[in-house]
Amino acid sequence: MDKWKQSIPVWTIAAPIVGLIMYIASNFADSTVMELLLTFSLVAAVLAGVHHAEVVAHKVGEPYGTLILAFAITTIEVSLIVSLMIAGGESTHALARDTVFAAVMIIITGIIGICLVSGGVRHHEQSFGKYGVNAALVTLTAICVLTLILPNYTTTVVGPKYNNSQLIFVGIISLILYGVFVLVQTQRHREYFLPANAGEDEHAEVPSRNVTLVSLVLLIISLGLVVMLGRTTIMQGVVLLVLFAVYIFTIIVP
Repeated sequence: MDKWKQSIPVWTIAAPIVGLIMYIASNFADSTVMELLLTFSLVAAVLAGVHHAEVVAHKVGEPYGTLILAFAITTIEVSLIVSLMIAGGESTHALARDTVFAAVMIIITGIIGICLVSGGVRHHEQSFGKYGVNAALVTLTAICVLTLILPNYTTTVVGPKYNNSQLIFVGIISLILYGVFVLVQTQRHREYFLPANAGEDEHAEVPSRNVTLVSLVLLIISLGLVVMLGRTTIMQGVVLLVLFAVYIFTIIVP
């Protein structure tokens, strides 16, 4: 029993359950208090989902664990962004683009910068896989140029945006780029993305099969709750704060 408590914090189990109760209760009560409760439930569901994604990712190992974590975070982000766009109407038509741009800046400069500084303070000298980093940065740069920069120079339609055929083309190219990157990461050059000189004593204990299965179920429930609660919680400032918390939480959760 103690092992279960250490592996799965109680709050990560309670958060999805409480969130589900709050979502059901919101169908029968509509007030400011309920809105606040839904907001807190949304935050808790997001943090619980990220935690369970970390557990499953740790069990699976690199590089597949990174893909699981990326899928969970992407699901959270997309559901919240779409919820804000639906609630905001025409005034939020550029929210997805702006959020992606902000995410790139936060990750490339903020989170990586924090990791470099904190890692340097703790370990003094760090190592990283040059080929893996290059592959990730090249893919990210190409997709960012296609989706965030190139629309400013197209003249087919008025404004910094693509027409339908251009959107389809850019979407296909972006999927191909990411697909090739995933293939390289998981199959072709998997060793580029594995930690160098990483011993078992440098990492937390790998969760058991039962703990992983429970975390997987709770992860699915948490992601579903985020989608549902995001549709009922339209406090934009809070939701944007949750998006920022997702990035920070991914680097401080053990």
